[in-house]
Amino acid sequence: MHPVIESISEDGLIPHIQTLSSDEFQGRSPSSPGEEKTLDYLQDQFKQLGLHPGNGESYLQEVPLVKMASDHDEIMKISGEKTSLELQYKNDMVANTRRMVESVALEDSELVFAGYGIVAPEYDWNDYENLDVEGKTVIVLVNDPGYATEDPELFTGEAMTYYGRWTYKCEEAARQGAAGVLIVHETGPAGYPWEVVRNSFSGPQFYMESEDKNMSRPVIEGWITTETAERLFQEAGLEFPTMKRRALAEDFAAPSLGLTVSYSIRNTIEHSVSHNVMAVLPGAEQPEEYVIYSAHWDHFGVDEEGRIYNGARDNATGLAAMLEIARAYTELPEPPKRSILFLPVTAEERGLLGSEYYGTHPVKPLDRSVAAINMDALNIWGPTRDITVIGYGNSELDEYVDAVAEQQGRYVRPDPEPEKGRFYRMDHFSFAKEGLPALATEHGVDHAEHGEDWMIERIDEWTEENYHKPSDMFDADEWDLSGAVDDTRMYFQVGYELANTETFPNWREGTEFKAKRDAMLGSGS
Repeated sequence: MHPVIESISEDGLIPHIQTLSSDEFQGRSPSSPGEEKTLDYLQDQFKQLGLHPGNGESYLQEVPLVKMASDHDEIMKISGEKTSLELQYKNDMVANTRRMVESVALEDSELVFAGYGIVAPEYDWNDYENLDVEGKTVIVLVNDPGYATEDPELFTGEAMTYYGRWTYKCEEAARQGAAGVLIVHETGPAGYPWEVVRNSFSGPQFYMESEDKNMSRPVIEGWITTETAERLFQEAGLEFPTMKRRALAEDFAAPSLGLTVSYSIRNTIEHSVSHNVMAVLPGAEQPEEYVIYSAHWDHFGVDEEGRIYNGARDNATGLAAMLEIARAYTELPEPPKRSILFLPVTAEERGLLGSEYYGTHPVKPLDRSVAAINMDALNIWGPTRDITVIGYGNSELDEYVDAVAEQQGRYVRPDPEPEKGRFYRMDHFSFAKEGLPALATEHGVDHAEHGEDWMIERIDEWTEENYHKPSDMFDADEWDLSGAVDDTRMYFQVGYELANTETFPNWREGTEFKAKRDAMLGSGS
């Protein structure tokens, strides 16, 4: 361990967390006064540390966004021969449109249950086989069949694949020509409670600029609660649990429910520009090669009721870790061989948009980038004996974490809840899908004093009560950031080792990102 690592402390983290999550920053929403304050703060910190602008003479990279504030029908109407149901917005369903037009509407669109809504040739799975959903609205289950069966031979067993993510469900429904898609929310397979859906998908939404104005997307994309799904299936003369089980069969035939859905949305469209922040510590020997530290700076801003979503843990803690790491690098007797790029990104909470934009519009060439290390929602419960690597086994970066963890007297474990699909929900995924090896870790669950059960209970409690809610606020009396310090020191040391090695780490054989990295580096191995 480099001696400078000892300077990373709770006293270094806390002021940044307190400032960035204060009411003054108004929940750090993209394209808002809160963004301006956040950008000013981050740039000022980087300038004070003597770091160079990362984008020519600027510390900023523009990210073009479309902000859509929608006036929703409060009622989604479900009709059948003998049925008329009214689904309440936010309570029973949440629905939006990505189509960048003034208004959209579903009118008596036929409802079809399409199982998991997955087409996965490598798993010999096609929920849309022999199913015409053109102009219809599909109801699909969240996650994938492996989670439901826990069969390691089915998809990847309990671990969620990208096919299980809600983003994929909507993308596939669009490819199939569906007019609408409604995902059934269940807390277990989704990985978060209904309140997260309600808070995250209501209010203004941000999207990337699109040449076709997203007209290739379904008219309506949304969620319904489990209770709502049960009501719908009951009205169709079906039992929801039975249909869930049938959806796991190879010969599953998707039934029409004999129901139609009608819903309309009116949009106020605002084109805006948000920003990623970029600061560089030049390398001493190979300054054209980069190790990237990323952390999203955004949160949800202020809601319609005036409540501020301060985002203290998510993700003022990650930003604080980045700033502490940056300070530590500047206190080295000499800089590492390679350059370090500090990259706070925007609009993670809106769908990883800032990191996706950097991944597809990299300022520093990806073939000269060594790896990305992402930091998001650090440990606030104290030291753990372990550290969790999300997607452990996917890349050679694991070896670096293994070595540093051993030096810390800790051990590395894979994600204990792979069914929640965290690998696809964090900014490192934007780099991974472009081929760049990317590391995402989470706090451990083996608490040094209280053990696993206690720690998991704290995590679950926080997720239920504070995740994506106004109550995610800094609490000096309740928070114990000593575990966050351990993890921040680990991030520093892993990045330092990567910045001084001569090799470029790669993905493991069999991962979906390796071919792209091989092509990028001109390697056939």
